[in-house]
Amino acid sequence: MPVVASLNGRTRGGWIDYARRIEDAGADALELNLYDVVTDPLRSCADVEEELVGVVAAVTHAVALPVAVKLSPFHTSLPHLARRMQAAGAAGFVLFNRFFEPDLDVEALEVHTHMRLSTSRELGLRLRWLAVLSGTVGADLAVTGGVHTVHDAIKAMMCGAGAVQLVASLIQNGTGRIDELRRELAAWLEEHGYTSLRQLRGSMDITRAPDPHAYERANYVHMLQTYRLD
Repeated sequence: MPVVASLNGRTRGGWIDYARRIEDAGADALELNLYDVVTDPLRSCADVEEELVGVVAAVTHAVALPVAVKLSPFHTSLPHLARRMQAAGAAGFVLFNRFFEPDLDVEALEVHTHMRLSTSRELGLRLRWLAVLSGTVGADLAVTGGVHTVHDAIKAMMCGAGAVQLVASLIQNGTGRIDELRRELAAWLEEHGYTSLRQLRGSMDITRAPDPHAYERANYVHMLQTYRLD
């Protein structure tokens, strides 16, 4: 079974050092978690992205492993950044890093962070950018965060995902959930006349969807007009 190692780093030297250690330990591929909450008003978006691309270039030149980059959605032009990282050596992208948001204890005047598992409601943001990157960048894509049901996985693959990561679903349901989803996926594909996952993958990305502009516009007025209480 291929092993993909996940790496978080802080300095250029640290990224390279631990990437080489992971390669020596026998990993088959490497995922870079480029997690950076920028609070310094003097750091421009161009500076931030230059640093991220520099990390990707340094690591991909230091190891022979395929390197995927786990991104956050908070970038001005995600397709442009992805293309720059791809040119720097990234073999694929994982969408998206989940930031653990702060909360306040108003009595103790303390800031707390809590581990909150994802739900299927988080998938929509990922579907949009899977569809966009699948149609504009062409790199291998994986989805993480928001996949709990077989329909979640199908939607992600239709938008261009070549792999689906599960965490919250396995924590809640155990590792047997993997086999359940595989069987449910096989049954759905057969029922709907698909002969392979290749036929499904990317079939609804921004280049092949019946209405590709739906991935681009906000549809704010339409959402208000059609909203109904559950």
